[in-house]
Amino acid sequence: MTTRDQKWMYRALELANKGEVPVGAIIVQDDVCIAEGWNQPIACCDPTAHAEIIALRQAAKQVNNYRLINATLYVTLEPCTMCAGAIIQARIKRVVFGAYDEKAGAAGSRFDILRDTRHNHQVECLSGVLAHECKQCLSDFFMQRRLKI
Repeated sequence: MTTRDQKWMYRALELANKGEVPVGAIIVQDDVCIAEGWNQPIACCDPTAHAEIIALRQAAKQVNNYRLINATLYVTLEPCTMCAGAIIQARIKRVVFGAYDEKAGAAGSRFDILRDTRHNHQVECLSGVLAHECKQCLSDFFMQRRLKI
């Protein structure tokens, strides 16, 4: 983990606070943020509107190519299987995430889709970057929801 990884993960954490469930994602290429996303499936009426998918769509438009060969995706929560598939299709080089998702994670906890050698592309993964802060963000959100019920 580098200070650069921490810097970008802090930005993803800022974006997480915009989301319906606090997950934020950014895509960085040549140390420049080319896309941002946060969870918004309710507002978009779209079950695929995860932070990673929104960032992938935005990045592809930004570089005018659906292949994001030398990009790094930073996300506060381990990607799910849907997002992992999209990350592979986009040929993202590297994924850096904060908190593990023990129930649905697809980058090493429940599944390891991103590094599965049966795919035509494997993704470098770094986990645990600002893990405490990312996990706390989610915990605080769900604690607040339970208090409102």
